[in-house]
Amino acid sequence: MRNIDIKMQPRKKIALVAHDNKKEEMLQWAKYNVDVLKTHELYSTGTTGKMLSDALKIKIKRMMSGPVGGDQQIGAKIAEGKVDVLIFFWDPLEPQPHDPDVKALLRIAVVWNIPVASNRASADFLISSPLFNSEYDRKVVLNIR
Repeated sequence: MRNIDIKMQPRKKIALVAHDNKKEEMLQWAKYNVDVLKTHELYSTGTTGKMLSDALKIKIKRMMSGPVGGDQQIGAKIAEGKVDVLIFFWDPLEPQPHDPDVKALLRIAVVWNIPVASNRASADFLISSPLFNSEYDRKVVLNIR
């Protein structure tokens, strides 16, 4: 096992992802928090990113749509240290054709010990934490042999 510390800067790199049935909820949450979000570096899967950037007029680096590889692209960015926070409004009641990709994304977020919000309440708590706009040393334990 290898232990590493990753320093998260006050300006976070945030991934915003939402399943189809949760996109409107993500939009409402992002509108409410736009003043905070626009001070950070934002990433998103394709459809969610287009919806948010069009409505909020903020810069968002867009990946592909989730079902065609966007979830995996976000996961790769987490592993590369290019995403610090994942806000993923996922729909547990609707089957997803790309469910293995969704599970892989959530798994990689846990492996790299990044904060994850899966609904509006957890996103509200996360974004309002004093740690959100502060430097933070993230502890990562990698099971590498």
